Amino acid sequence: MNKILVVDDDSNIRELIRLILKKEGFEVTEATDGEDALEKIEKNKIDLAVLDIMMPKMDGWEFCREARKFWDLPILMLTAKGETSQKVKGFELGADDYLTKPFEPAELTARVKALLKRCHIAASKIIELGKITIDQNQYMVRTETEEITLPLKEFDLLFMLAGTPGKTFSRDRLIEDIWGYDFDGNERTLDVHIGRLRDKFPPDLYGFKITTIRGVGYRLEVAR
Repeated sequence: MNKILVVDDDSNIRELIRLILKKEGFEVTEATDGEDALEKIEKNKIDLAVLDIMMPKMDGWEFCREARKFWDLPILMLTAKGETSQKVKGFELGADDYLTKPFEPAELTARVKALLKRCHIAASKIIELGKITIDQNQYMVRTETEEITLPLKEFDLLFMLAGTPGKTFSRDRLIEDIWGYDFDGNERTLDVHIGRLRDKFPPDLYGFKITTIRGVGYRLEVAR
């Protein structure tokens, strides 16, 4: 049973989320702010955090910053603010998804289940995507008829995007994760690698595409 940590200073919101998730078979642990949440993570095996932004003591932004230093659990940000700038900041700090209040129970559970599934796929190091299989164990991309070897940075970029289809990655996050914090090149390097992946994997042949999210970054989308 997956354990979900619900972090919100509003007890009514925590109770609502707890009831929704318990109905879907999840075990739920609650925290009242970011500091409380970090203590809960240290003492419990947490599979995913549902996180409010505006909280006392330690807000959601600071929690993300601290949590990402030590843990790789999926984080779903839950907030009343829906501006693009708020979403960008969340993604840059390590949030995996973003849900604006008020929300429908069905959408909350769908997003939680999707994040847990993506996390499991990433841990296995093998991703089935469209008409290809991406194998991080052998750094190989396979189709039904061939094996494709990509340059290392292209492979890492594709694997990162493919690990969470539908998630928007900021440009800074992609550069830092693929090239490192001490990268001294320019953002054009990322654009060039994205362009090469698009050329090698046309959507009509491979069943997925890499979409530019203006002002934010990129996300990979699977064809329906």
